Amino acid sequence: MKKTLLVAALGATTAFSAPAFAEDVYFPIIAKGFSHQFWQAVKLGAENAAAANGVTITFEGPNTEAEIDKQTDILNAAIAKKPQGLGFAALDSQAQVPALKKAADAGIPIVAFDSGVDSDLPLTTCTTDNLAAAAGAAKGLAEAIGGEGEVAAVIHDQTSATGIGRRDGFLNEIAANYPNITIVDVQYANDALKAADTIKTIMQAHPNLKGIFASNEGAAIGLAVAIKETGAQIAGVGFDSGKTQKDAILDGSLIGSITQNPVGIGECVVDSLAKAIKGETLPTVIDTGFYWYDASNMNDANIAAVLYD
Repeated sequence: MKKTLLVAALGATTAFSAPAFAEDVYFPIIAKGFSHQFWQAVKLGAENAAAANGVTITFEGPNTEAEIDKQTDILNAAIAKKPQGLGFAALDSQAQVPALKKAADAGIPIVAFDSGVDSDLPLTTCTTDNLAAAAGAAKGLAEAIGGEGEVAAVIHDQTSATGIGRRDGFLNEIAANYPNITIVDVQYANDALKAADTIKTIMQAHPNLKGIFASNEGAAIGLAVAIKETGAQIAGVGFDSGKTQKDAILDGSLIGSITQNPVGIGECVVDSLAKAIKGETLPTVIDTGFYWYDASNMNDANIAAVLYD
């Protein structure tokens, strides 16, 4: 499949008039969790941008991406410290809006990342176009199975904007362009162990299955494990990167994956907050791009730059 990169897609712009802050600028950056290497790559980008902008950051989050209440507690604690700006990747696109309103009412500029929220409170959102990226995964899977047969999807959650976008992007692309492909199941699993068990159950229920899409690093690792342990001859397509997933592509357990630009996402968050407190205008969305990668192009310079271990 031809590799695809999305460049910045800018919407309407928003300006923020910053109040007077203390000399030392501090931004808490709150991620969805730490259970995947993706977030470590985002953290690296945020730290790089903090050094470049001369600001201090913390990078926080719950242990896993299932802990919505814990993330809300972290968010409220960060707001109580009255930082000059706030970066936030929502585990639930609706439930955490009231907490974010507290920040906005206190004059704290908000930059969303990875997952947006159902609100105009963030000044901008640094994110992958998840609908387009998952459509790219659907195209890769469809090509691998000759455009016909039964397929399934394992999505990392059904509450975040990323989970909803990747699910719908995959389903919509198949429905619109591949009439001979039937989606027989959509399940939800975020960590590798649960995903592997879920996928084995799907395989047993659908013996004619020809392919599966897994929508994040954890689900993709579980997909690779399930294929290896069962010996199933199906096409597996993942999302994100990490050593385990890259190794699975190289050994043929997975045919390919979509990678985001996690370092770029982290840089975007801190750069945008630094601009916001100076009163600069920000686009409503900053698309940080994606690539399709497989064993044939993993060493290409542009792709290697956005893969991570």
